[in-house]
Amino acid sequence: MTGRIRAEKPLVLITGATGNIGSSLVAALGQDYGVIGLDRSEGNADFEVVPFDITSSDAVSQALEKIARDHGRSIAAVVHLVAYFDWSGEASPLYDKVNVEGTRNLLAALEGFEVERFIYASTMLVHAPGKPGERIDEDSPLGPRWEYPRSKLQTENVIRSEASMPFTILRLAGVYDRQSAVPTLTQQIARIYERQLESHLYSGNLDAGQSMLHREDMIDAVTRAVDHRGDLPPDAHILIGEPDAIGYDDLQDRIGALIHGERDWATMRVPKPVAKAGAAMQEKLEPVIPDEIDKGEPPFIRPFMVEMADDHYALDVSRARDWLGWQPRHSLGEELPGMIDDLKADPAAWYARNKVPAPDWVATDKVQDTPPESLRADVQDSRIAQHRRSRWAHFLTMALAFWLITQPPLIGIDQPGYAWSEVILGAALLITATLSLSWKLAWARWLSAGIGALVMALPVLFVTPNGAAYLSDTLTGGLIFGLAVGVLPEVGPRIAAREPAPQIPAGWSFNPSAWVQRLPVIALALAGLMFSRYLAAYQMGHVDSVWEPFFAGSAADPRNGTEEIITSSVSEAWPVPDAAVGAYTYMLEILTGIVGSRARWRTMPWLVIAFGLMIVPLGIVSIGFIVIQPIVIGTWSTLALIGAAAMLIQIPYSLDELAASLSYLARRKRQGDSVLGTLLFGGPDEGTRMTEPYHEFERSPRAILHDMWTGAVNLPWTLWLALAIGISFLFTRLTLDASGGMADADHLLGSLVVTTLAVAAAEVTRVARFVLIPLGLGIAIAPWIYQANTAHVIVSVVAGLALAALSFKRGAITERYGTLQAWIR
Repeated sequence: MTGRIRAEKPLVLITGATGNIGSSLVAALGQDYGVIGLDRSEGNADFEVVPFDITSSDAVSQALEKIARDHGRSIAAVVHLVAYFDWSGEASPLYDKVNVEGTRNLLAALEGFEVERFIYASTMLVHAPGKPGERIDEDSPLGPRWEYPRSKLQTENVIRSEASMPFTILRLAGVYDRQSAVPTLTQQIARIYERQLESHLYSGNLDAGQSMLHREDMIDAVTRAVDHRGDLPPDAHILIGEPDAIGYDDLQDRIGALIHGERDWATMRVPKPVAKAGAAMQEKLEPVIPDEIDKGEPPFIRPFMVEMADDHYALDVSRARDWLGWQPRHSLGEELPGMIDDLKADPAAWYARNKVPAPDWVATDKVQDTPPESLRADVQDSRIAQHRRSRWAHFLTMALAFWLITQPPLIGIDQPGYAWSEVILGAALLITATLSLSWKLAWARWLSAGIGALVMALPVLFVTPNGAAYLSDTLTGGLIFGLAVGVLPEVGPRIAAREPAPQIPAGWSFNPSAWVQRLPVIALALAGLMFSRYLAAYQMGHVDSVWEPFFAGSAADPRNGTEEIITSSVSEAWPVPDAAVGAYTYMLEILTGIVGSRARWRTMPWLVIAFGLMIVPLGIVSIGFIVIQPIVIGTWSTLALIGAAAMLIQIPYSLDELAASLSYLARRKRQGDSVLGTLLFGGPDEGTRMTEPYHEFERSPRAILHDMWTGAVNLPWTLWLALAIGISFLFTRLTLDASGGMADADHLLGSLVVTTLAVAAAEVTRVARFVLIPLGLGIAIAPWIYQANTAHVIVSVVAGLALAALSFKRGAITERYGTLQAWIR
């Protein structure tokens, strides 16, 4: 809009006029003044805007000359709102370029005008903070604490030294209204709304707070400053804000009560070094993880903010009342209910309007057919109900804590370090289990689980000769872990992940996290635990001998093969008994196998991946140990062979769930979600949405066992034959009279064939069978490298070529695997 403003209306220029505050100010002043905006572009303004670039002195001069040509050189007031601002805390060159030098450009261009008053929107943060109970006035010491207010103070100094017209500096508090607010307040509201862990932590004085300023009160103050332009001192400085500052803890309680109906929002004071280290860690991870866990944005809390957590800004606004006749008509305490109502009415719009990154469950396009506020309330109600039903587990955990504290003298633990470790862990468990009684403190349950894992490790770390202590701590630690995180509700998944559906991944024909899919792994891990515990008991001196039905061991050694192996230099190279480490890992497999819902492939991907990583690499290590037994030690162990077989059989039963979680992470990444956030906290997904309760054990035992042992795991007859060939090459010392390097090569290659087929037994990794081709060729070539008899040469060549040929037949794939189907060849 152009054209000469009527002469009877005094002229007011507003920089940044098309912004949120600027446009409101234009509307307020437009009744009594002719208002012209100055901004980077005209935008969609319905008032006259002259585009200008404040960082260019020439551009500013040209814009003002245009105004002079169209409207003359008499200006009632210039309201300067333009400023650069960010939350990084870094000394950006834009602070100087826009705020300081930009203001200098504007003042220089106004030299040829008759300006009655230059009004600058500064910030109360140019003052040094006070303490709770104190108020800041215009004569209080200056002392900005970070880059933004420092640039504002520098700009004030430019105005004081270079302005040729009277000026008013309005030092404003943080602006808010029903729909929006300064980032510190909106982030605080969002943390509580989402029940983030950070909403319960604060690193400063909980009574400290900051004065706020309602948008309407701000507009009123600026309007009055324009109206009183001729009455004010030529160098007026005025604080504008609500006199009272609500303390952080009080504000937390008010927000918590309005959103969740909880009048006492638990807020714990965190030592500044700890808070600063945590903020710095998040900041350092930004190049690797470009979002705040799950939101696609850098973390809001920065290390420099931790230093200012004690800052308190309550204001004495008597000067504004005396000079402008202004006082606030709103207060944050009275307006807060309306702000929260606005959030609840349309969470997605509130997040977008306040530029707060929205979690998945607020982004309604990612959660089917459920309004965000309803979803949040439903999930919260469900979690509370589940927690009430499971609270017995935490009382039982408290009883186990007392058992740990009193156990050392009761069962005769005479190692001081071991005994005190149990007492300390028991005392810590009593605290974490007590905290776990509150559904709001679910994170304490993982602390209890961690204590359980440590309890299981104590007898191994201290290599205790006390068999009762080993047994007790294994069982007690396992119970602590299972009771802490094995009962409902799941600990960790975010709201969008807690929807009960889907349980079956998109395009899959079965649920890889179903109990019938997990039970084979748990059962085999239990078998492995028994064997490993038995061997560990011998290594730790709890038993005098180990049963061994087949391998007598060296003629020069009275011990049998198993005893020789578990006391060999290979075993004793470990700092602790290696069988005990194996038993500990089996116990963790059992525990992680029982944790999580039937949808844990998407609700707890990190746990599924940890579960798979314990099984697959350990299985390969186990077969490696079997390889070195006859090669390095010169004998065999029946129990070790059985344990290795159990571990290898576990591998295919764990791979489908692992593949489902990895595929899910890749799918969410393609949709723009944070990989780390999804890994740690899960999320929603497309897939089969079960509408009826699914009771997988309410079937015949035959159907249950069929699904347990054949679901998604099978081998065609060709690969069964390949497996028989691979196993036969483990024993060529006996069948083909192999010796030396030839026997060792057969044993190694046969072991690798068995391991390969264990992986290929899972339909989702059937492609692994092609590894048989190089292994078969290796078997065929080995007799030509090492010394072998004619029969051995013939058998090796035939068997090797057969292995390579047998790998080509894939066999039937009985299940569907969504996007992974193309990889199943």
